[in-house]
Amino acid sequence: MASFQKYETKQGYKWLLIAEIGIDPATGKRKQKKVRGFKTKKEAQLAAASIEQEVANGTYINEPDILFKDFVQEWLNIYSKSTKISSLRVRQKQSDKLVDFFANIKMKDITKKMYQTALNELHDKRYAFNTLDGIHTAGRMIFKKAIELQIIKFNPTDNVKLPRKVETVEDIENDKKAIKYLEKEELAHFLQVAKEKGLDNDYVFFSVLAYSGLRAGELLALKWTDVDFENNTIKITKTLYNPDNNSQRYHLLTPKTKGSIRTIKMDHGIMKLLKSHKAKQNELKLYTRPKYVDQGFIITKASGYPEVIKMVQNRLKRLIKLSNITKNITPHSFRHTHTSLLIEAGVGIKEIQQRLGHTDIETTMNIYAHMTKNMEEKASQKFSELMKGFVI
Repeated sequence: MASFQKYETKQGYKWLLIAEIGIDPATGKRKQKKVRGFKTKKEAQLAAASIEQEVANGTYINEPDILFKDFVQEWLNIYSKSTKISSLRVRQKQSDKLVDFFANIKMKDITKKMYQTALNELHDKRYAFNTLDGIHTAGRMIFKKAIELQIIKFNPTDNVKLPRKVETVEDIENDKKAIKYLEKEELAHFLQVAKEKGLDNDYVFFSVLAYSGLRAGELLALKWTDVDFENNTIKITKTLYNPDNNSQRYHLLTPKTKGSIRTIKMDHGIMKLLKSHKAKQNELKLYTRPKYVDQGFIITKASGYPEVIKMVQNRLKRLIKLSNITKNITPHSFRHTHTSLLIEAGVGIKEIQQRLGHTDIETTMNIYAHMTKNMEEKASQKFSELMKGFVI
């Protein structure tokens, strides 16, 4: 049974309710809920009736006064027990954006309107849609866990609309979202430049990347034990994670998805190139002993530690400039290049999916939809030949 007390404030008299909310299983003592600030006793009585009804129904949640920033740390600790370090780092960065808005606000006091306003403001700061979507995903995960732990009653992220930039004619014409890749002739020219003017590992790295369709992290994680020279195959079972670009502080993680674990057939020329690279690496080991730390990696620094992605990106920029290629090419562009050339060669979607390690066929289909310039030109030429003489 609830009790009520009248008390005086600078703004006048207010009412306090004290409701019985059950027994503390740890101590066996009665638990009470105190709520202040009611203008009238009637308001306090209605609130008490609602609490008592929830207690009777077994649906009552005594929301603690935990701050958002503190619960985020608790959630990250829970999340870290069941995810890869790379995923944890991403979620931490995403949740930091929400902490900027809600740090010292109690979890129970964050409303749907407040959460929507935060997303709108992030959108106004010109965050990319995918970035905003990631922040919202982290937000949903945080508040869902809070519901599960009975920290809050209602989830402020439910049915929130993610703001999105309205695409303009200029956006469509510039087509900034188009997948970037190299045409066959561009790739041949780039690799020739890499062969003639590339620095250590450049030619072998970008050649394998282009001929395999591997993700850059998968290639950097490759060891000689993953290469089968007899059957001309490469086995992909891991990816290199090194966010600080410190060659000695790397992590070998499982691939992006289960489908990413695969064995792919390689071109005879690439296998020959890898054999030559291994021979040179063996010479380096002999020359630099005992400083060389042999961990079996294929693409390494002179120390034997695996190369870092930042160095790969810098080398790529240098070679792209030397090749006079104006496209905004990244290491991942070679994966798209490999895909486009497989399509041009007539390889089926299912085979492409398996080779690239896509778990979802839709991912392959999205890339498949982007025809290469050569294929479009060939299609146009074939049609022109077919219709030759029809138009006067």
